[in-house]
Amino acid sequence: CAVNLYDCCGSLRQLFHCIASKKKQERLELKQEQDACSHTLPTKFDVASGLEPHFQQTSIAIRNPHHKHQAPEPEANTTHLQQTSSSGTAEFSELASEQQQYTDISCHNLRSLKINSNQNMMATFHQLRRLKPTTALIALIIFIMNNLQSIHATTTTTKMAAAATTNTITQANNLQSCTNPTKFDFLNDLRSKYPHQPVFLQAVEEMALSIEPLFSDPINGNFYKKAFLYLTEPERTISFHVPWMDDQGVQHVNRGWRVEFSSALGPYKGGLRFHPTVDDGILKFLGFEQIFKNSLTGLPLGGGKGGSDFDPKGKSEGEIRRFCESFMTELCRYIDASTDVPAGDIGVGGREIGYMYGTYKRLANKHGEGVLTGKSPLFGGIHLRPEATGFGTVYMAQHAIEDKLKRSLEGTRCAVSGSGNVAQFASKMLIQLGAKVVCVSDSNGVLVFEEGMTNSDLEQIILAKTVERARLSALETRVSGKYIPDHSPWTLPTLNVDFAFPCATQNEIDGKGANLLIQKGAMGVFEGANLPVTTEGQEVLRAHRDVLYIPGKAANAGGVGVSGLEMSQNASRTYWKREKVDAMLKDMMAGIYQQMKDNAGEDGTLEEGCNRAGFLKVAQALKELGWVY
Repeated sequence: CAVNLYDCCGSLRQLFHCIASKKKQERLELKQEQDACSHTLPTKFDVASGLEPHFQQTSIAIRNPHHKHQAPEPEANTTHLQQTSSSGTAEFSELASEQQQYTDISCHNLRSLKINSNQNMMATFHQLRRLKPTTALIALIIFIMNNLQSIHATTTTTKMAAAATTNTITQANNLQSCTNPTKFDFLNDLRSKYPHQPVFLQAVEEMALSIEPLFSDPINGNFYKKAFLYLTEPERTISFHVPWMDDQGVQHVNRGWRVEFSSALGPYKGGLRFHPTVDDGILKFLGFEQIFKNSLTGLPLGGGKGGSDFDPKGKSEGEIRRFCESFMTELCRYIDASTDVPAGDIGVGGREIGYMYGTYKRLANKHGEGVLTGKSPLFGGIHLRPEATGFGTVYMAQHAIEDKLKRSLEGTRCAVSGSGNVAQFASKMLIQLGAKVVCVSDSNGVLVFEEGMTNSDLEQIILAKTVERARLSALETRVSGKYIPDHSPWTLPTLNVDFAFPCATQNEIDGKGANLLIQKGAMGVFEGANLPVTTEGQEVLRAHRDVLYIPGKAANAGGVGVSGLEMSQNASRTYWKREKVDAMLKDMMAGIYQQMKDNAGEDGTLEEGCNRAGFLKVAQALKELGWVY
């Protein structure tokens, strides 16, 4: 639309010549109409008065802060145009210098300018052509002067909406191609209510497939179905706006949420994610997964998740601080050490947790409470919390590889996706255990280390991501690896991989990526991120039962596990050394692995054992609480 508008501006000169040649005739006609009219409207830019009621029906509205709209009379109206600009062509200057210029914008002609959301910009200009030249010129000038910003914003919004729609369609296609809507009839009502939340439905379907034998139990099958359905609806969803000001003094408003999913085992517990893709559907998926992940840790923790569609990328330190303060100003109403305890996630690290905790302390006048986890050890945080998710994922892989494959990680080629907190510390632990980390990635490309990442390489990556806020493409001259743009670790056909550690985001490994891993001889996939494998990719992995596959509920549970330990440390007013926390983390991951193995049985997979173990504990709590019967 903006391009079309600028093109039309280039045609103004022709209109000016047309007006000049017909000036005398126009004046005569206008004088006759003026005599016939009962009144005139001698205000600046009065043409907007007639156009406004019709343009109001679209997102591109004429805005004149000095004009108070009056509905046009059913009779013909005339308007008065004063000089509006000292620039432009000579013809326009001559016209504008006149003290009074009138146009014949009749009510009939004004209605011909009506625009609706289904008409494009060019259609509008075709309608303008039906008016007399002076009328069309003035209408066009007013439209241009008052709407350039709106048109640019509308064009940008349209592009973003198109990208979001494409992403949603892709997610929906993944779900539709990999699930059977008739397999679990008792989920049909859920499907009909949330077709716009495909990732959430994907998480529900994936969980249902793993615990399907429980639904067929002759004694407790109906109870398990009712318990499962009970857990698919959050106990509470809180949404709010988050106003904040940028460094230029411009106010912005983002959306914030907290999905409090299940308190059966304890207070709601789960991270906060700041990312432009965040919405209530994404948070429901994450909160649903969190229920069973927290169950596996053995700690008394419920499940929840929150965040905002705020994008920290490209924001200054001050802008992020102001946003975090505004976010916590609203969130603090709903959190408490015994009610809901948020933590960090994508876009929310120690810096953001610090800003939010500082705001909470000011507002609540409560200090030393475990109301947020991931804090600095200076004010109640626990050692090893930043490393816990990545370290825990590798500890889990180590248990599975040693138990099932009878080998160690030493000398194996491990592909890690992402370059944030989880990827950084997963890579660090893999290097310590003697594995070769052959890649990390971000949303723009992959940094490949054919001979394995070095500690020096990892230090540069951590510096770039946590201090410089730089992309991996800027590191190629500072590390030993080679940067490959527009790829992920799962789309590189020549990168040989023994074990995959997807640590970036949801749905990053699709069916093609999973098949490529199998073709290259990968022996295991360990999810550092939440649901990083699509349903199609999961089907590929399930078809190859010799490939180890441990979902994020178990593999990345170390993060929330250490968060639970931080809550215990805060409640007891104690302080634990790093070595003690690391020993407790290792013990916790060993316990989760044993739960998976026990619940998988002789014929089941570790994925099935993980989901069954997590669900059964929560289902039993629901029964004993009297919430499901």
